[in-house]
Amino acid sequence: MDRLTSMRVFQKVIEHEGFAAAARVLEMSPASVTRLVSDLEQHLGARLMNRTTRKLVLTDAGHTYLQRVHHILSDIEGAEATVSQHAEELQGTVNVVASPLIAHHFAANQINAWCAKYPKVTLNLDIEPFPQKRIEDFDAAFISISEGSNADVVARLIAKTNYILCASPSYLARMGIPDQPNDLVKHHYLRFLDRGHPGVASPNIGLTHIDRKSEEVEAPIQVVFQTASYECLFAAAADGAGIAALPSFPARKYFETGKLVHLLPRWVFGRYELYVALPSRKYIPARTRAFIDFAVESYAPMHTDPTTKTSCH
Repeated sequence: MDRLTSMRVFQKVIEHEGFAAAARVLEMSPASVTRLVSDLEQHLGARLMNRTTRKLVLTDAGHTYLQRVHHILSDIEGAEATVSQHAEELQGTVNVVASPLIAHHFAANQINAWCAKYPKVTLNLDIEPFPQKRIEDFDAAFISISEGSNADVVARLIAKTNYILCASPSYLARMGIPDQPNDLVKHHYLRFLDRGHPGVASPNIGLTHIDRKSEEVEAPIQVVFQTASYECLFAAAADGAGIAALPSFPARKYFETGKLVHLLPRWVFGRYELYVALPSRKYIPARTRAFIDFAVESYAPMHTDPTTKTSCH
């Protein structure tokens, strides 16, 4: 049995959700694809998937094996590309995962530049609400971590940014502009519901003064809406539903178009760091290194947060 061929076939069967579909992509007969997967299971002494007339379902063993197969085949492809290409143009595929907000921001602002720089490298961008849980399944992952936390990941810092309070001009015209944190009790608050860290939601919002970091306050809030989607939160705030604590770098375009206003600019709700993470330090294909370097360069202006000019004190 050609073990590498069997691994590739197994990966394609799962990727294309069927033996017949994988056979078409691989230009093999369905019978050959079925036989190679069966031989692989026999060699391993474990069932990798349960087959029904409608779908394939990975077993626990199959899920674990698929993760390892992905990295093995990626390493082999990267090694071959390195040897054959050297200084030539990079080729292949980089599989990346990001939260919906980061994916949208990256796609809207950086894809054209990436394609122009590396026209022969295909970028697969997958969407996952909490990409920290999927790092092992991809070549690279955009993850956000609260500043100061000790996350055990292999990663490069690409940006630091604040969570800032924002509201639309129409909402502020209707409800007034808060002058100090305690004024927030008079306002409608739109809260991000963090599914990654479930717990009892606080009736207060914690704010830190950017000049006097030791000065922290707990301001009372009146939550009228909460969601686990930052895109929905941005839309609700821009539509005039209330005040929201939003990450500053994607908020910039809303400030520039006048859809949102930065409130209490000397106070921040929190600070976080954006990283591009890797599943391992072990052999990293040249195209993945190129993507990491590109991400760091693209987000370099966000290592610091300049005070926006569109703000209300």
